[in-house]
Amino acid sequence: MTIVVKIGGRAIEDAAVLRKCAQSVAELARDGHHVVVVHGGGSALTAMLEKLGKKSEFVDGLRVTDAETRDAALMVLGGLVNKKLVAAIQATGMPAIGFSGGDGMTFRARKKYVHGRDLGFVGEICFAEPCWIEALWERGGIPVLASIALSADGEYYNVNADEMAASCAAACHADTLIFLTDVPGVKDAEGAVMPWLTTKQAAELAASSVISGGMLPKLHACSAALKQGVGRVRIFPASEAEVLPQFYLTKLSCGTEVTYS
Repeated sequence: MTIVVKIGGRAIEDAAVLRKCAQSVAELARDGHHVVVVHGGGSALTAMLEKLGKKSEFVDGLRVTDAETRDAALMVLGGLVNKKLVAAIQATGMPAIGFSGGDGMTFRARKKYVHGRDLGFVGEICFAEPCWIEALWERGGIPVLASIALSADGEYYNVNADEMAASCAAACHADTLIFLTDVPGVKDAEGAVMPWLTTKQAAELAASSVISGGMLPKLHACSAALKQGVGRVRIFPASEAEVLPQFYLTKLSCGTEVTYS
């Protein structure tokens, strides 16, 4: 099977959780699955921007990105966070190769507008060519993708990692897309985790502001992936990543399965 795993930045910063995630990814690859990892790194980027004296602003969970913020994202996401995740996977004995969506023309971005607002160097994926990902699979490697992509004008754009994961899953004709997050799943109005959620329900919860912030782009990404033919999509707590290799073998009680409606 082809499996895309998106790992949130906060999970990467927690050493114990990072080890769980890396071990699970490695185990999936050892079991013969084609696995690609897409990662965020928002909290690490926010910390770096604070050191630079810049305040972060978000619109519907997306970071407003001027040129200086974009350059910091290149440094943090494409450098520090990416290589930290590569090192964690390789510590399990499996080869991992880190790169950004801009390398090898793997992903192309265009400027993204939210409610008509220009967020700066914030992009959305408009083209994906998975040949380099497939080449790494052929050699037994695990691709690790930072959520940065080039546009036709030669500029790098900061892309929401959830959206990139969905685009990657669609381009690779993935059987499964899994989001490893720092939350236990999608919560209803009473704060209880929903084991199942349809895309229609997600839209209704967003319209009523039950779902907000960083969960919005995640659920938009879930819907986009399902619409483009990805077989299964699940939001999963990274703290319980050790059970991830049993995803298709047993019924898991944690997280939220998102289905198309």
